[in-house]
Amino acid sequence: MMNEIELTPNTIILGERNYQAALDIVIAHAENELLIFDQGFEPGDYASLKRFELLSEFLSKNSLSKLTIILQSTQHFIQHCPRLFELLKLYSHQMVVFGTNDSAKVAKDCFVIVDKQHYVRRFHIEQARFKYALNDLDECANLSMRFDELLEETTEALSVTKLGL
Repeated sequence: MMNEIELTPNTIILGERNYQAALDIVIAHAENELLIFDQGFEPGDYASLKRFELLSEFLSKNSLSKLTIILQSTQHFIQHCPRLFELLKLYSHQMVVFGTNDSAKVAKDCFVIVDKQHYVRRFHIEQARFKYALNDLDECANLSMRFDELLEETTEALSVTKLGL
């Protein structure tokens, strides 16, 4: 069994493993709404069984819960996150994945917002420096506005069905 990582909220934290642990903490608090913006899901251990279990638990415990994901590139999600792709199939009424258009590709941070109260924000995709907080309504409101702006720069949602004639 892995040792639990102790993280101090509201401080700048370094390290990929710490980033993954902070994501676990924040996602585990999700009850109603989970918003994720990421470049492509490479960092953050999104292809792992642990991430799948947390997101699956979130979606299954409340039929009204909503998971919205915005990715600058959906390729990693499609090719390397089969568990999450299965979640998209199973919970298409609660989960949506968008790709951004070119104008949103300048954003280099990524973040997760949970129920408008908890968040993890990685400052730059290429550096494992981040901050997370529980019960920070002000910063979550700022990140939610940013998420809405990014949502306006998305293309159509990722489809789980293949269309053809």
